Amino acid sequence: MTIGIWILGDQLYEQQAALQSCVDQKNVPVIFIESLEHIQTRAYHQQKLVLVWSAMRHFAEELRLKKYAVTYKIATDFIIPLTAWIQDNHISELRVMTPNDKPFTQFIHSLDLPCKITFISNNLFLWSTEEFHHWAKKRKRLLMEDFYREGRRRFQILMDKDKPIGGQWNLDKENRQPPKGKLNTPPAQWFEPDEITLDVIAQVKSLNIPTYGNVEPFRWGVTRQQALQVLNWFIKYRLSNFGTHQDAMVTGEETLWHALISPYLNLGLLQPLEVIQAAETAYHQYQLPLNSVEGFIRQVLGWREYMRGVYHFVETEYPDKNWFNHTQPLPEFFWTGETQMNCLHQTFNQIKNTGYAHHIQRLMVLSNFALIAGISPQAVENWFHAVFIDAYDWVMQTNVIGMGLFADGGILASKPYAASANYINKMSDYCKGCVYNHKERVGKNACPFNFFYWNFLDQHRDKLQTQGRMSFILKNLDKMSTEELESIRQQAQEWLYTFSNVNS
Repeated sequence: MTIGIWILGDQLYEQQAALQSCVDQKNVPVIFIESLEHIQTRAYHQQKLVLVWSAMRHFAEELRLKKYAVTYKIATDFIIPLTAWIQDNHISELRVMTPNDKPFTQFIHSLDLPCKITFISNNLFLWSTEEFHHWAKKRKRLLMEDFYREGRRRFQILMDKDKPIGGQWNLDKENRQPPKGKLNTPPAQWFEPDEITLDVIAQVKSLNIPTYGNVEPFRWGVTRQQALQVLNWFIKYRLSNFGTHQDAMVTGEETLWHALISPYLNLGLLQPLEVIQAAETAYHQYQLPLNSVEGFIRQVLGWREYMRGVYHFVETEYPDKNWFNHTQPLPEFFWTGETQMNCLHQTFNQIKNTGYAHHIQRLMVLSNFALIAGISPQAVENWFHAVFIDAYDWVMQTNVIGMGLFADGGILASKPYAASANYINKMSDYCKGCVYNHKERVGKNACPFNFFYWNFLDQHRDKLQTQGRMSFILKNLDKMSTEELESIRQQAQEWLYTFSNVNS
């Protein structure tokens, strides 16, 4: 009886469950497969392809050095190389760690292979899907704050016995400062591509399929050692000031004080508990500001684990949710970046060059615009999945369908994150370089965020009225003149008509 292990591209960790299940066996056959067919479901960012494939190849080399019998295949699909490898190695049982993404789990189930397939429970998260189900099924509302506090207690993070250090669980109110004056942001930790990565870059350049973004300069890490360097760099140079301006957006500042570790966490190159404990240790050793440390830990211990838990908890119809019945096509400028709205233009360019944008750019610029403009949630989720370097099904569905677009009707978020240009002007310098006036709601110079925002509130007033936190805002509609409200409706419709024509 020979056991073989199939390692997927986002499971690049030596202690991952499938490998650990065979840790006592010598020369375990292991296979990696780059499927060219798999990357044609959407126009993925070229840097995402380079990151995943280069990280896979580096990890395969590491396992070879540790005497694993590694096979690495670049193929059109998965089934042909997988079947041949099973037959060549006389494998009677194929073990694979359960994928994070439900569609890929279903795909593996559908494979007709000449051996038994055994799924090993995924161990790359702090909470198993079963543990999250047990926590969630007893609750009327799946509040992230409740889950986060449970996580703090369970793993004893920033705790003083049974109380949170500092007396408060959440210091988010201290972490919403707008950018003012010279920020003096520290540089990011980037890397030069090695020979393996350069080969992958050449391969991606030669692809004859639709892709997105610029492949060079490619500066991301591709090994666990490099991922640990990024984490250590963040802890040393960025964590202390991370919290205060974590929601800020500044022209020319691609990363500010953000950690840039999500791509590495989502590949398995970093583990959530080691990241959390590194931040907590630095807090105690160097007396770092609690608002920064708590704010960072909440993103990993709270938000990341919560999003993955909800993804596996909700019903199978969740990806198709569309509470507002939004059907507008995705504007072409989401792909080209060619728009006069400076906030969108700056964000699109940054994504094209890096595959990255921080959480407020994603939520309050990109998702906010898509929400108030009435764009199809499924089209937006597909775009997010395509263009971001840290994107996977498990994280994008809940973040976009639930959090960003409120298409699930409030399963995940307590209110729609809709806002006018006033928010963007407060939290960024984007409005200063824009042809549109962030103060005007209608007219030639009016910012589209303004007339779309008020049109959204007007159009969905009945549904929004049921969201308790929206009732105060909706009262502002009553203060508008009939003439202004009609002008807002008309201007929004003219823009939407333009979207449809450009995409037709």
